[in-house]
This record gives sequence, structure tokens and C-alpha cells, in this order.
Amino acid sequence: MKLPFNLNIFVLLLALVSLTITSCRKVTTKEKSGTTEKGSQNIMPAKKELSTAFKDYWYAGTAEISSYKLEQARYGEIRDGEAVLVYVTEPFLADKQVKADRSNQKNIPVLKLNTTKKFLTGIYPYSIMTSSFYPVYDNDHAIKVSNSVQEWCGHVYAQLNNRDEFEIMSHSYFESEADQEFKLAKTILEDEIWNKIRIDPGSLPTGTLQIIPSMEYTRLHHIEFKAYEATTSLTNYGALTNYTISYPTLDRTLEINFSAKFPYTIENWSETATSGFGTGAKQLTTRATKIKTLNTPYWQENHNRDLFLRDSLGLK
Repeated sequence: MKLPFNLNIFVLLLALVSLTITSCRKVTTKEKSGTTEKGSQNIMPAKKELSTAFKDYWYAGTAEISSYKLEQARYGEIRDGEAVLVYVTEPFLADKQVKADRSNQKNIPVLKLNTTKKFLTGIYPYSIMTSSFYPVYDNDHAIKVSNSVQEWCGHVYAQLNNRDEFEIMSHSYFESEADQEFKLAKTILEDEIWNKIRIDPGSLPTGTLQIIPSMEYTRLHHIEFKAYEATTSLTNYGALTNYTISYPTLDRTLEINFSAKFPYTIENWSETATSGFGTGAKQLTTRATKIKTLNTPYWQENHNRDLFLRDSLGLK
């Protein structure tokens, strides 16, 4: 039987159709992939140039340790204590958000601040520590913030990780707080302000803003960890510059006084807020005044012969 068309032409047409379909599928896949990649891009602000003075001071192989006489408001009374601010630069892993063990081009250089407070409330002691990890290029929010509080009733811990959103996890021995995990939209963190002052105080945010109060404050006062409206100002008083944050709805004001010239050391601070609960609640002011600053590789000074350094800092 004679075929109505040439078999060779049929095969050729079939091959062309198959090629066209395959090509279309490849284009479609590529376009979807391209759309996904573009949609997931996280545009970061430009990195700020590090000055020679900054590099010489913060990359000298030492940490800056400052001790402070602390007058801490707690349970409606002022308690005497000690506070320490430890600033040091270190490499940070972007994905795991921990200190990097090895040098890597993907590491993020951060200025870390460890803040500690120790004071007594009657028979039992309080110990508070907050750690904030802030990029030295001042081009993002703090990458990570953590806080822990220990006293004889128990201990609590909270951590914020800066990813697509702020991811927060919190653990407490109080039933009403217990174990929590939640996310927040990114905004200014009070806990990152202390790092930002040391890098570029001239760029501190001013005006009416949304700010998340410190982890220490929200924990001690048992309020929701979220952004609150705040008014901020930056004022120079000659040798010192003052940065003030006021939260109207919280009836709280934080004032940080630092040297007007590099390296912008924190000289003192105060925090006025309600202290105590119920009928015993009152407005009190926590104050911290600098005793001494040392630049030293403290991680190497862990022998008994190094105890005299605590005396140098005026610490017990």
C-alpha cells in the first residue's frame, strides 16, 4: 500500500516538535528559577568604610573592658552592684550565627558586646548577661542578641537571630512565659545601640521611631518583647555626647553618655523606669558610672597570677 506522505518527512517533523517542546520546558524552568532567585535576594545597605583609627584600636589583638559602679533599681529599691562592658571584634558565621573557628571569606566581622551586671536583692544574688553581635560595617541590624538572668528563684534565657525576620526563642521558669518561639519584623534594637555608638555614633537614629527595648528590661519587667514607639535624641555636651531613648507608653527613659571623640567610650548611663510591683511600684533611676577601662587579651589571663587585674578594674 502506498503511504499518503513521505515517512522521512514525518520523522523530521516529529523531531522538530519534540525539540520545540523540550526547549519550551527549559525556558519555563529557567524563568521560574530566575524569579525565585530574584525574589529571595536580600538587598543589604552598603558597607561603611573602616577608618585607620578604628582598625588600629579594634584589631590590636585585645578587648576593651570597662567596669562600672552600679546602682540598680529592683523591687522598688536601689541595689549596689557592679557592671562590666566587654567589647571585642571577632569573626562571625552568617548561617550558624556563632563565632567562627576558622578564617573564611564568608565570615562577618562583628563588634561583640558582653554586658554583665551583678547585685544583691536581700539574701540572694542577681546575675545578668547580655551579648550583642553587630557588623563592624554598620550595614545591618545586630546579627544576634542573647540574654540570661540567674537568681535563686531560677534562671531565664532568650535569643534573637537576625534572618529573613527576627527569630526569637525564650525560656523561663515562670508559667506565663515558659517556652516561646516567635518572629518579629525587623526594626531598631535597643541592644544594638551600644555597639553602634562605638562604630559610628553620628548615624544613630533620632526622632520618633519603633524600637524593641532591651531583653534585660522586657525580662525583668515581664512585658511583651516587641517594638514600642520611642523618641530619641543625640546631643553633644563638649567632651561628652548624650543619646536618649524615651518610651512614652512604658514610662521609661534610657540615657547613655559617651566620649565625643573616638573610640567613643561609654562613660555612664542611667535608666528611669517603674520599679517594683503593685502598691510598692515607684519611679526609680538605675545608674552606672565608669571606674576603669583596660585594653587586654583577657582570654589569656585566666591564671591565679592574673587576679590583680580585677583589682585594677575595681571589681570584687
